[in-house]
Amino acid sequence: MIIHWLIDPFVSYGFMRRALVACCALSLSTTPLGVFLLLRRMSLVGDALSHAILPGVAVGYLLCGMSLMAMGIGGFIAGLLVAILSGLVTSQTALKEDASFAGFYLGSLALGVTLVSLHGSSVDLLHLLFGSILAVDINAISFVGIITTFTVLALALLYRALIIESFDVTFLRVNRRGYPKVIHALFLALVVLNLVAGFQILGTLMSVGLMMLPAVAARCWSGHLTTTLLLGVMIGLLSSLMGLLWSFYASLPAGPAIVLTASLCFFVSVLLGPRGGFMAALRRHRVVNSKEKE
Repeated sequence: MIIHWLIDPFVSYGFMRRALVACCALSLSTTPLGVFLLLRRMSLVGDALSHAILPGVAVGYLLCGMSLMAMGIGGFIAGLLVAILSGLVTSQTALKEDASFAGFYLGSLALGVTLVSLHGSSVDLLHLLFGSILAVDINAISFVGIITTFTVLALALLYRALIIESFDVTFLRVNRRGYPKVIHALFLALVVLNLVAGFQILGTLMSVGLMMLPAVAARCWSGHLTTTLLLGVMIGLLSSLMGLLWSFYASLPAGPAIVLTASLCFFVSVLLGPRGGFMAALRRHRVVNSKEKE
């Protein structure tokens, strides 16, 4: 009975199969990026960049309609532009990176919504903001698949450098001048690229959810990087599957259902996870108190 409940929607409906394939592909590439954002203490930068791509997506939509390629290129250019400008502001002023990103992404979000509102309909705006995962076609799956493959290969090549930069950036600065900036720029480009892939499925407001929530949840269960990456991907895949089933049986929007499922995994991990979880902290506190009494 349970197996039938889990499998039947994907066997019976092609749009459910396409949505599952797209979400699973997205989980394979976005979650590892989320783990590295978390290690670099840049969790909110992913959120900022997900909003920053909206003006470029809007311009692509205004010029070519619902063309995936045009909106993707526009979003990628807009995201990179915000990342570059934020980096320049951080290096030339007293503002920290999170503050400069916040300023640019708020302006980008407002500009994107204004552009779509002036020349499109409310349906178009909702499509860009929240995605339309159940309307994903073969072209969108191919688009996501290409980006996922490129991201996984790029992460494999940059893996060692990303680890060193995340934990000991001073070492790179001393031994290879300018190298950390190149790695940082390539990493942000990969983040923007995956957010562009995610906007078609989850929308510009929701795409960062599948990037960060599984990563944070996995971090609560393991302090080993490889294990955290694997757990994060598994949580992302599980969130995609259960979120789609939840949306199918409860008649909920698919994108928000997937992000809500990932949020539930996050809350459970924060509560029960052995690393940084609430219950683990409570146990440590009790042990310390008992030792002090002795």
